[in-house]
This record gives sequence, structure tokens and C-alpha cells, in this order.
Amino acid sequence: MKLLRREFLRLAGVVVAAPAWSQGASAADYPARPVHIVAGFAAGGGVDITARLIGQWLSERLKQSFITENRTGAGGNIGTEAVVHAPPDGYTLLLSTVPNAVNATLYEKLGFNFIRDTAPVAGIIRVPMAILVHPSVPAETVPELIAYARANPGKVNMASAGYGSAPHMAGELFNVMAGINMVHVPYRGQGPALTDLLGGQVQVLFATTPGTTDYVASGKLRGLAVTTASRAEVLPNLPPVGDFVAGYEASQWYGMSAPKNTPTDIVDRLNREINAALADPGMKSRFADIGGEPLPGSPAEFGKLIADETEKWGRVVRAAGMKPE
Repeated sequence: MKLLRREFLRLAGVVVAAPAWSQGASAADYPARPVHIVAGFAAGGGVDITARLIGQWLSERLKQSFITENRTGAGGNIGTEAVVHAPPDGYTLLLSTVPNAVNATLYEKLGFNFIRDTAPVAGIIRVPMAILVHPSVPAETVPELIAYARANPGKVNMASAGYGSAPHMAGELFNVMAGINMVHVPYRGQGPALTDLLGGQVQVLFATTPGTTDYVASGKLRGLAVTTASRAEVLPNLPPVGDFVAGYEASQWYGMSAPKNTPTDIVDRLNREINAALADPGMKSRFADIGGEPLPGSPAEFGKLIADETEKWGRVVRAAGMKPE
């Protein structure tokens, strides 16, 4: 934790030095200078891409730069802590996602409480995941995968995009609810995990849909189901996992958060502009290109999503006995 805090102080020096007068900001003159959207994960991933897409929209709509900053480390905690301690003036925002909900339980000691110390602004998109298996796995359906895993406890390797990532958590939820024990094999991102799945080094991957649909269509990988509560537009032929494991649902989601006590009129203005993006045909098409389905709503509705996800993944972390790596 000391290392995390030192890293935060090094990275966030410019933010904490922001002028005191900015805390009196209001939507009337907002934004009067560039706004920084902090992405807690590396460039090129879903968090980064979503931040840049919505940042471009906000820049055009509000006639001011919205700059994406990648502040990586500690499962997204470095970037989150920087935003939590930034002035609550609307000029430092967080592209929030599933690990923010997971980390609340996964990490015993954090320098913040995500729900208490941030203000929900707006949901942006939800991205479905799919259960993909190597063709060598003798399972054509979810029930067959469960039966195979039960017959081979501890021998079915389940890849993920990283410890505590949305695909990892979707897999752990599946393990818990199906009563099986697939062995987690974490990678540094979905790309390397997908490469080893294609090569047969691992047997199962819960994958976000962008970059995977072509492998399913070509038969190089077998798609069994999508993790969302209903069928996904990007893979319409795959049934939901919940059709076979009652109550199962998992998805990657992205939204915008701000430091707590950010003026309500600024939060509301950002919410309106983000919801306008989700209704715009051009933006909907761009989000669809990365498998994103619009997640419109009020700040309160996004706050409820965060609270629900925090409780849900907290139960999974505890049931699976997960510890930070």
C-alpha cells in the first residue's frame, strides 16, 4: 500500500496542485479548460478505447479538450486513487469499470472507498462476454462443459485477461454457480490468452466479444454461450449462460465517475451529454464496433449499478477465496 501511495503521489502531482478556486465551478462556465479522463488500464484496451471515444464526443459537444490519461497499476487502483484525491470540480474524471467493483472486496486495504469517495456520472456501454472453448474440448453446450469439468476436476484450464478482470470474474462466478473447479490461468490481457486458447494450451476462455467473433465464425474456436442475461447482438446464435445456470449474468461495463462533491449541475451536464452520445446513430455504431451496447440512464441509476456490482462480485471474491496477486 505504501508503494501504491508513493506511485499515486508521483503520478497525481499536477492534479493535486489544481487551483483552489476551481472547487466553486459550475456548469455555467464548464468546461473552461481541458478535462482529464483517467483510464486505469493500458492503451488499446476496452477502458482506453471507451474513454477516447466518449472524450472525443464531449470535446466536440462542449468545445473543450477531454484528454485521456492512462494511469495503470494495481488493477486500476492507481488511476482510481488519483481521481478520488483530485479537486471535485469536474476537471478530473474516471472511466470506471468492473474492477472498481471487484477491488472493493479483493483488496483489504485501499486508500479510498470507491462508492463513498466518487460520484457516479453516467453509464456508457455494456459489453457481453462469451464462453469460448478450444475445438478439442468435448463440449458443444454449457451443460456438456459443466459435465466435462466435473468429470475432470482441476484439469480444465480457464484463461483470463488478468486477475480480477471482468473475464476472470465471469469465469469464477461460473465456477461457483455451476459447482465446478476450472483452474484459472491469468494473462496480461485478452490477446495473449486468446493466442494460447487457439493453440490449445488452455481449454476455456471467458472473453469480451471484440476480436473473437471471427474465430467462432471460422470454427477455430467454439462459442457455447454469452454471459449476458439475454442474447447479444454481436453473437445472436449463442444462448445466454443463464438458460442453463439459473440466475447467471456477467458483463463488462464502462461508465464515468467523478470525485465526490463534484457540483451536481456539472455531473448532470456530463450525464446529459453522455446520454446524447448513446442516442446518436454514429456513436452507437462506433460503440457497436467494439461490442458495446448503450447503457443510458441517470447518475443515480449508474450509482445503483455500481453498488449492485460491488455486492455481487464481493460475494464471488469471498466464495472463491480470491486474494490480490
